[in-house]
Amino acid sequence: MITQLEKEVVFRFLKTRKNDGFLNIISIFSFIGISLGVAVLIIVMSVMNGFRTELINKIIGFNAHAVVQESNTPLKLVNDNEFTKNIPSNDGEAVILNKDNTKGIFLKGYLENDYKKLQIVNNEEYYGSRSLNNNSISIGKELSIYLNVNIDDKITVMSPAGIQTLVGTLPKQETFKIISIFDSGLSEFNENIAYINLETLENFFNKKKENRFLEFYFKNPKNIEKHKRNLSNLYPDSIIYTWSDMNKSLFSALKVERNVMFIILSLIIIVAAFNIISGLTILVKNKTRDIGILKSIGVTNKSIKKIFFFVGFLIGTSATLFGVLIGTLFSIYIENIRQFISNIFGVSLFPSDIYILNSLPSEINITSIIIISLCSIITTIFVSIYPASKASSLDTVKTLKYE
Repeated sequence: MITQLEKEVVFRFLKTRKNDGFLNIISIFSFIGISLGVAVLIIVMSVMNGFRTELINKIIGFNAHAVVQESNTPLKLVNDNEFTKNIPSNDGEAVILNKDNTKGIFLKGYLENDYKKLQIVNNEEYYGSRSLNNNSISIGKELSIYLNVNIDDKITVMSPAGIQTLVGTLPKQETFKIISIFDSGLSEFNENIAYINLETLENFFNKKKENRFLEFYFKNPKNIEKHKRNLSNLYPDSIIYTWSDMNKSLFSALKVERNVMFIILSLIIIVAAFNIISGLTILVKNKTRDIGILKSIGVTNKSIKKIFFFVGFLIGTSATLFGVLIGTLFSIYIENIRQFISNIFGVSLFPSDIYILNSLPSEINITSIIIISLCSIITTIFVSIYPASKASSLDTVKTLKYE
């Protein structure tokens, strides 16, 4: 613990004097550097957490949470409290032929009643009919723009599954009527996915009913590894993949980017913290005579060391706490700040057509803030040790002679 005398000396050394101009500048820059580093790190981590959460919500909102593919025997529907629904489906790759453009797409097939249960169909950004009957198709917003088509227009789709003719095997072609256009909020999804009736799809791709998949939707889709283990017990001979498996490379890239940003911004804090060494070293030089007086009245080397250590510790801790306050406030009001800057300067920050989100997300993680704060304070502690040790090792006689 620190004594009352040590406290008084610490606060006396922290007070500025006219002849301590350069020391004050270094202390201010150390304070600002640590505060900014902590604040920016919290803001960046919060935005990246928010972006990841929003991305996961969109993925699990418009995709099956888990898909089970049969291996040897047809799959059977099951009832479980963990599932909100499980429905049969199938898919295949095809090419859309249009007078203006040609586009490769991924067709997904559902029975009409099951299609109406999908979240994307019940989304506010779904336009048109919800009756997915024979020779009807539902396409995404970006795909409709690319093909220059609208609801009630007809498009030709070509399947790689062949049909035998007199001149050989030719790919199948079917004409579909566009009954609806959806917007999932993910441009890549909208551009590459289309829905048709399951029985139509099976006929179009020459697939058997016994080869259907089972799509599962869970009450708590984020606990996907537990659900995958349960499905493995229910279908031991089947292939199971989840929304996490299907987007593993995307989330791995986000994790790497998040870690790199954490390291880079942490270096800013470390560099700013090392300025404390310079500040305390100059402080020791300026207070050499004061150190000698303290030693002459019986203050121990240990107390001298504690005094200078606490000077550095207080600068670093106060800067860290100030940075946490600024970073947290900015994280909470980041969307308001974005809108304010956009309105003032007339620029579009993070446009939705590029970043797939209509607003700048932010998710404050208390654990991350604690880790950032502890790392900053621990760094401050380490850089304060050397100048504090140097102050305590000064010779009493020499310090009293110091002018």
